[in-house]
Amino acid sequence: MSVPTVIIHRDADVLAKAVAARVITRMVDDQSAKGSASLVLTGGTIGLATLAEIAASPARDAVDWRNLDIWWGDERFLPGGDSERNETGARKALLDHVDVDPARVHVMRGPDSGMSAEESAEAYAEELRRASRPEDHGPAPSFDVLMLGMGPDGHVASLFPGMPALYDTRPAMAVHGSPKPPPTRISLSLPVIQAAREVWVIAAGEEKASAVRLALSESGSMQVPAAGARGRQRTLFLLDRAAASKIPASLGRISSP
Repeated sequence: MSVPTVIIHRDADVLAKAVAARVITRMVDDQSAKGSASLVLTGGTIGLATLAEIAASPARDAVDWRNLDIWWGDERFLPGGDSERNETGARKALLDHVDVDPARVHVMRGPDSGMSAEESAEAYAEELRRASRPEDHGPAPSFDVLMLGMGPDGHVASLFPGMPALYDTRPAMAVHGSPKPPPTRISLSLPVIQAAREVWVIAAGEEKASAVRLALSESGSMQVPAAGARGRQRTLFLLDRAAASKIPASLGRISSP
């Protein structure tokens, strides 16, 4: 796994704009090289703010949206269209404003599909398997960019400290008893996250500062899941100054644009 690089921006608004520009540039570069690209979205305040900034960017149409595969790192197990679903927020912020191919928007299904959480997770795992290519060397694609938010407890996706899902090696699994509502969720597993080419952990706010420090330390991923959020080729911690405020000066690998 790659060693994290930390990039610090002035505040949450600047962070969202900078990450949006980074997403557009990376997707354009990947599509130029390969013809298509894959992007894993995250929810939360800063995740959705980033998507809104992509939609507002004059450069957004440089991306060939029809040749972009959209996935999610996790989803709340709620009916389609529920305002608390990551999918709903992503559609409102970005996907309804660009010409995506509906067949390439890979949604984690909710209870209105008639599936249980376990069945929904297995359906997503099967979708990941079908999208995997021989060069991915695993049961899921090696995503070009996988974006993750991070909670004050250090959780990423719906992988919470000390919970059994952290030990699960299936591509996707149901998560029950989440300490953050709603209690039932679907999440990618840590091995799938670590198989991505690039993992970007995006965090803003002083309440994230302790978790950021631990995620960049030698903490284990079972205690601090974000400590296991590493990409195969590159890992970025994209932060505002408040979230970066407890990073020790000895860490190095820090850039402040």
